[in-house]
Parts: sequence; C-alpha cells; structure tokens
Amino acid sequence: MVQIPPRHGGNLQQAAARLGCRPGQLVDFSASLVPFGPPWSLRWAMAQALGRAAASPLVVYPDRSYGQLRGAIAAHHGVDPEAVLPGNGAAELFTWVAREAAAEGLSLLPVPGFADYERALACWNGGFQRLPLALNGWSAQPTGFATALLDPDALGLGSVLWITNPHNPTGQLWSRASLEPLLQRYALVIVDEAFLPLVPGGEAQSLLPLVAQHPQLLVIRSLTKLFAIAGLRLGYAIGAPARLARWAAWRDPWPVNGLAAAVAAPLLQDRRWQGRVQRWVAREGPWFFSELQGLGGITPFPSAANYLLVRGKHSLLALQGQLEQRRILVRDCRSFVGLDGHWLRLALLDRGRNQSLLAALPGALALTSSDR
Repeated sequence: MVQIPPRHGGNLQQAAARLGCRPGQLVDFSASLVPFGPPWSLRWAMAQALGRAAASPLVVYPDRSYGQLRGAIAAHHGVDPEAVLPGNGAAELFTWVAREAAAEGLSLLPVPGFADYERALACWNGGFQRLPLALNGWSAQPTGFATALLDPDALGLGSVLWITNPHNPTGQLWSRASLEPLLQRYALVIVDEAFLPLVPGGEAQSLLPLVAQHPQLLVIRSLTKLFAIAGLRLGYAIGAPARLARWAAWRDPWPVNGLAAAVAAPLLQDRRWQGRVQRWVAREGPWFFSELQGLGGITPFPSAANYLLVRGKHSLLALQGQLEQRRILVRDCRSFVGLDGHWLRLALLDRGRNQSLLAALPGALALTSSDR
C-alpha cells in the first residue's frame, strides 16, 4: 500500500501509537504553534466562562449571529462587524470560500503551497491551475511576488487567486505593495494570513486595510497559531458583508462552539502576548537558521515565520524516521505540491527543544548517510 503523507502536522496521537509512547513524550516540530502557550488571558477567560451557572457557554446554544464575537474581531482590526465571519478554524472557512471560487471560475494556486486549498476546492468540483514558484533566491524580506502572477500568460489562466502570506512552507513574507496590484487582475483574491500575526512587523504587510475598498478581496485568519489553541478551533474571514452572509446561510447553525466564542475577546485584547510571540520569532528564528546552516547534508531556507523549510542533498525520509525513533517529529513536505522527500519543514520551538533537535540531527544524518 502506498503511504499517503499527512496533509497537516501535529498528528501526535497517531505518532505516539506508532512509536509506543504517550503524546506528551514527543517533541513536535511538525506543527507550527507557539511553544509557550496558551496565554494566561485564555485560562482566565475560560475559568470565568466555566464558572457561570445557567448561562455557561457549555449549557446554552451559541448566539447564531455571533454578535459579540464578530464585534470583538471587528474592533481588533478596525472594520465593520458585518465584514467579519467567525469560523471553526480557518479550515472551515476555506471550504466556503472554495464554493465561491468554484462558482467564479478557475483558481490559480501558487505551488508549493498549502494542500488544504485543493481539498476545499474538491468539495465543490472547483477547477484549479497550479502555478509553480521558483524556490531559488527566496529570502525573508518583504520582496515582490506579483511578477509571475501579473504576466499576461498567467492572467489568462484563471479568475481566482489564492495567496498565503507569509508563504507556507517557505516562510517568505510578501509585501503589501507587491500584492496590491493583483486586486485589479483577479475577480476574487483569497489571502490566507494565518501566520502573519506571529511575524515581527508582519501586520504592516497585511491586506486587511484594503478589504473595504476591494469587494473581491477576502482575508482569512486563524487564532490557532498565535495563541496555541489548535484544539479550540477558531478562525475568521474578513470580506464583503454580502458574501459572508451567503456563507452564513450555507453552513451549519453553530460552527463555532460557545466556549471558543466566549474566550475570543480577551485573547484579542492581549496585545502583550502578540508582542512576546513576535520577539520570540525575531530572536529564535535567526539563531535556529544559523545553527542549521552549520550542519552538513541539509540546507535551511530563510524564513520570516515560525517555521523553516529544509532541503536535503539526498532524501530526508530516512532522517525523519531516525528522528522519530528519538521521539522527535518533523513535517513531511510531500503534501506540498512540488516538494518531495528531499524537503522537511521544522517548527520553531523554545531554545531547549530547538537545541534537542540540533543535538539529534548530526547522529541521525550520519546514520542515514551510511545507509546509502
């Protein structure tokens, strides 16, 4: 049987069962979450919510309009609450924007890229065209992205463009100035900014300030990465109110659970936490990249985000297996179209766990080299 690589990282339960250990015994570099979360503001808000009696969000149905939640997100970004739609993580929102995209026409998907966009389009038989991006010369600077996508030959391919900023899996941060011209070229532009709040200075490159003037623009965000709440599932879309109202009519009545809705406002108000996260990325990212550069057999790519793409001189699948035997998980990149077994993605963790990976890599690389 052909082994299909997982679409996402963070499969702790499956890995633990395979390795005969507990999930807590694994060091997980496969999922790019803040390693020192969730914040105390979440724990306090959750305790407050659970401490209520009859009005507990575990007892009553959530407000179907999600008025308070939409208001908190809108206030956080300075937009109209009608331009906000909360979702059960960004993944649920990709499914609904894909329905819009399938109706609009052919989607352009820059690759390598996040596999979930193709999953969402497949739900609606949406057509797509993969647009390969060169991996040579990538940097962590907010440099231009639009050259290939503004090319007349590329323009004829599709009506819808999907962008990830910062790009996943490379960590490239695209500048707002380079992306803005694309809004004049496509009937629908979908921008996934799930990791952008973690990037030092990243908000300056967000396309959120352009949504009010561009009804063809949709920005999707996730609170999962910033606050380390992957299990809580909370994301949101910001776009034209009429479009988001259609999504609300299509989907289940209560896509966001009451507990997630109750704790979102305190999280969004926790500006200190976002500052702490960005300082960690600014400090730990360049150090980790520099340390990886000193190892033979692998080449890391510069990244503005909390993950690094690594290329091997030879296939890295055996290296991945060696690391698993040491109870260290890394991201298999074969689910990213255009990448093969020569690529891994490494999450940025705290200094101690980053050092544990750096200590394990030379021995694991030596063993995999000796097998050839």
